[in-house]
Amino acid sequence: MTDAPPTTITVCTTCRQPALREDRDRAPCGEEMLALVARAARGVPGVDVRGTACLMGCEHGCNVAVSAEGKMTYVLGRFAPGPEAAEALVGYAALHAESPTGAVPYRQWPQGVKGHFTARVPPLAMPPAL
Repeated sequence: MTDAPPTTITVCTTCRQPALREDRDRAPCGEEMLALVARAARGVPGVDVRGTACLMGCEHGCNVAVSAEGKMTYVLGRFAPGPEAAEALVGYAALHAESPTGAVPYRQWPQGVKGHFTARVPPLAMPPAL
């Protein structure tokens, strides 16, 4: 690992899965997802975790973004909070951190993230030529 900025997993803390969206007696599933992802990321080099209110992907809750300075950002959704989903997200983020551009070949994706990508956003500033 280099001195590159870390890859950050941003978890939407206000997300609710579509079937539970109107149930205001329960905490948003995003809060649980944040705790699970933070636990799974402990000790993983190059990966940070944070929460934020509303990633505006309500139809895809639970939503997360995987990003790093100068790299592609990926938005993923349709997760049910659970250790398997959290571990898959952290595994993908670790691969994102190792990639100079943030792009990770499909064959390397953890099974638990396949089918969950909702958007890819190019970096604001392109990294310097290698």
